[in-house]
Amino acid sequence: MEINSGNLLIQVVCQIRLANDFHLDGDYLIGGLFNIHYAHGGIYQTKPQAIDCSSQPFSLSDYRRFQMMRFAVEQINNSTYILPNVSLGYEIFDHCSDTKNFPGILNLISVNGLIRPWFEPLKNFSRVMAVVGPFTSTDALTIAPLFMTDLIPMVSYGVGSSRLSNKIKFPSFLRTVHSNDGMIEVIVKIIVHFNWRWVAFLNSDNDYGRDGLDLFIKKIDGTDICLAYTNALNDNTNYSQIFEPIEAQKIHVVIVFAPEATSEALVETAVQVNFRNKVWIACDTWSINKRLSKMKGIRNIGTVLGVSQPVETVPGFNNFIYSTKRQTFFKNEAQTGFCNQACNCSYVTPEDIISADASYSFTVYSAVYAIAHGLHNALQCGDGKCSDKITLFPYMVLEELQKSNFTLLNQNIQFDENGDFKSGSYSVVFWNQTGDAQEIGFYSFYPSLQFFINNTMIKWYTDGDVPTSLCSAECPVGYVQKQTGIHKCCFNCEICPNGTYINITEDRYNCINCKDTQWSKKGSISCDLRVVEYMPFTDNWAILIMVGAWALVGMTLSMSVLFVVNYNTPVVKSAGGPMCFLILGCLSLSSLSVFFYFGKPTVAFCVLRYLPFLLFYTICLACFVVRSFQIVCIFKIAAQIPKLHSWWMKYHGQHLVITVAFITEAFLLLISYSYAAPKPYQNKVWYPDKILLDCEINPKAISCSVILPLLLCSLCFAFSYMGKDLPKNYNEAKAITFCLLLLILTWIVFVTQYMLYRGKFILMFNALAVLSSLYCFLLWYFLPKCYIIIFQPHRNTPKYFQSLIQNYTKTISQ
Repeated sequence: MEINSGNLLIQVVCQIRLANDFHLDGDYLIGGLFNIHYAHGGIYQTKPQAIDCSSQPFSLSDYRRFQMMRFAVEQINNSTYILPNVSLGYEIFDHCSDTKNFPGILNLISVNGLIRPWFEPLKNFSRVMAVVGPFTSTDALTIAPLFMTDLIPMVSYGVGSSRLSNKIKFPSFLRTVHSNDGMIEVIVKIIVHFNWRWVAFLNSDNDYGRDGLDLFIKKIDGTDICLAYTNALNDNTNYSQIFEPIEAQKIHVVIVFAPEATSEALVETAVQVNFRNKVWIACDTWSINKRLSKMKGIRNIGTVLGVSQPVETVPGFNNFIYSTKRQTFFKNEAQTGFCNQACNCSYVTPEDIISADASYSFTVYSAVYAIAHGLHNALQCGDGKCSDKITLFPYMVLEELQKSNFTLLNQNIQFDENGDFKSGSYSVVFWNQTGDAQEIGFYSFYPSLQFFINNTMIKWYTDGDVPTSLCSAECPVGYVQKQTGIHKCCFNCEICPNGTYINITEDRYNCINCKDTQWSKKGSISCDLRVVEYMPFTDNWAILIMVGAWALVGMTLSMSVLFVVNYNTPVVKSAGGPMCFLILGCLSLSSLSVFFYFGKPTVAFCVLRYLPFLLFYTICLACFVVRSFQIVCIFKIAAQIPKLHSWWMKYHGQHLVITVAFITEAFLLLISYSYAAPKPYQNKVWYPDKILLDCEINPKAISCSVILPLLLCSLCFAFSYMGKDLPKNYNEAKAITFCLLLLILTWIVFVTQYMLYRGKFILMFNALAVLSSLYCFLLWYFLPKCYIIIFQPHRNTPKYFQSLIQNYTKTISQ
């Protein structure tokens, strides 16, 4: 099966003339696709026909690249170290349209006007081993499938679309420029470097621009950058209307990712409508555009930064341009030739070409040399000659191309597994006051990624500090950002409350809770350790209370000795007789609890803080219940209820009550401690900046063990109150009543203090309440009796007590 490319249903309407600059014979040919002219907008047609590129607008920079390919081929043909005894030719076409330039493309892949499928025996095949070009992404995506079928290498010098990195769809596509991914990476780094977060992205409405926008959105994901506004630019776009939403949203950074012609139209409109004071970030298609940078009024639009291909000076190129013997580069001799191999640019001077935009010139130069090296290796060249026994096919050149690794003008030329350029760098430029694109930084890919910008070389439109571009101003230290709307860059600032902090490197949107052992003030950026507090033994108050406890023990011992010496006296007997020693002993044992309120709490400390006091103080209360009952019984109940009195005396009621009280309280304490024994715990509630070490008590458990002491206290108070009218000088009941009132008052004061005060001194107050409870009976019940024994012995006689009783009997009988 054969396809005749000359009989296609396309009428080729163009000037037919041979332009030798577009064609050069050789042993092997390289195809070339250059946008020497640009077909802008849609072209209305009434019949199918190819486009005549020479009638379209001329591009001087692309024409310079076209001449660079010619120069590279001539240089290689004159070289003795690469492709010796092999001549390299070319077939170049003016590729001005992505949809109406197929005759030239078909010419490159055909032989004598025929396109022969691979499965038929090959007798004749095209001498085109590879193609340099095209320049734009849309062109490449349109025509690449035609070359991919036969694995004809396409080495582009300007295509950026990341889609062409897909080796499944584009196996023979390579490029000597970095993909849009690298370009967008540099743009994002510039934005991050200057801390801009609120940006607009204007892209061309084609494969190149859409790919750039998609990559930009992916790159800023996870960063602080917000895409506030985007618009796709085409020939029908009203550029003046684009600037209105940018101004309304207070966007100060505008990224323009579009071909040179589109970018020129946009920037020119910005100057015309007086769109002022923005930072413009240009992609490599227009970042070193000399016409725009020197245009009148360009300073009004703001500061222009850009990313560009590094401009490498290619030795010998200028001489090549000047050495052309003809006054113009093309002869207008009508000869038989192919369509779109004409220029109509005789007016272009060598100076015009040399001074034109030099970007992408080195990438053309390196693309030709990469193909030449691939041919060199495929033909097994060496020792000044190449093998003439090898039948060379494009796929063989492709295989060697993919292995490329050579140095050209001190630049390493190498491709990765996707056919993308592996080495090289980008330049970061700034349009200075003279209208030149001044290099202020770089982004290097090889041998390692490096990024640098010299901030001091930039003169901002603000005449000072770096302009800002933020939706919302930065929050003060200690504040979190609460997003408003769809953009994370738009937010309100809220201060972090106590106990939280903000770490902007981890999460600038939420307050982080401090650990239990830490604290923070409102608006903190870190947490501090809480101060651990407890009542140490060395505290002055602790020492004073413990001295009081030892004094109590000393006093009980002294009183016990005094009572033993005066055991048979009426005062000792009226105080309780042998019961006094039990009470004094229990008061001493109860004081043990005081010592365990101090020091770092442990399980043993927590148990002993309550156990001795509750157990032995209950016995004391039981003794006073018995004593109160006995006093009332002697004077009142014995006469009124003689049987009760006789039963009490017969069965030793006082011993029975005290024993039952002791056993009952011990049992209740056992139940209480089995259910929930006191244990150490860290009180982190009372103070945000402190941890108070205390003992945790279960309210239900502790209530079980205090029921009996409360009951005994109530009975004691009731019995003692019944004896309020007993003899004035013999009123033990009044003394007990007064002691109980002091006891009740002591614990009322403590409970009140506990509710009002929070801190380590609450332990001191608790110990003081316990000690005060002990001193109530020691000072107001036993001490007066000691005073009588020592200082008033005349009142400590049986006769004196008998007189008191007789007087009371006479009084009540009257």
